[in-house]
Amino acid sequence: MPLETLVLFAGACLMLALTPGPDMLYVLSRSIAQGPAAGLVSVAGFSVGIVVHAFAAAFGLAGLVAAAPLAYALIQYAGAAYLAWLAYQTFRSPDLPFLAKSNAPKAALGLIFRQALIGNLLNPKLILFFVALFPQFLDHRGDRPLLPQVLVMVLVLIGIGSIVNGSIALLGGRFGAFMRTRPGFQRVQKYLLGTVFAGLAVRLALGRSN
Repeated sequence: MPLETLVLFAGACLMLALTPGPDMLYVLSRSIAQGPAAGLVSVAGFSVGIVVHAFAAAFGLAGLVAAAPLAYALIQYAGAAYLAWLAYQTFRSPDLPFLAKSNAPKAALGLIFRQALIGNLLNPKLILFFVALFPQFLDHRGDRPLLPQVLVMVLVLIGIGSIVNGSIALLGGRFGAFMRTRPGFQRVQKYLLGTVFAGLAVRLALGRSN
């Protein structure tokens, strides 16, 4: 992949990973309730779910490009509209709440892994986001093979997400206390994320440059 595309994708992944959401909350609540191991198992479950989403989105869209270019173009514009809507919702929302529940019921590590995996796979917003995000960075029509591109993007996405969420799992309650007492930090995250969504929406609507 071109270095410029890879750097842009890594930046988008970092912004998304740093934004509090259901995955971060699940990791934090598990690590507070059962220790770092439970949080790290949650991270592993999310990572497997990301692999499934990424390959399904990438190769599903590749088949669509070959079979129906017009339908693929419509997905591009729908993805741009979705990202623009996410940007709007992010900018207009109040400061992102981050209240971790330290009394989450204890569970076996295998169950924690399955819950994280299934929750990731069945998250409709995550499915839509992969459909909207991946077409901007994958070269479906060029001479570059698709599989190496997907592998690189998956490694970058999992690597960044694992570092962020893994750190949360290890720090546990300290991170939760920090987020609850730093509303200004959450506000900065909100505007950074909204800007990322808006930029990606414009890039997708104007077509891929890679």
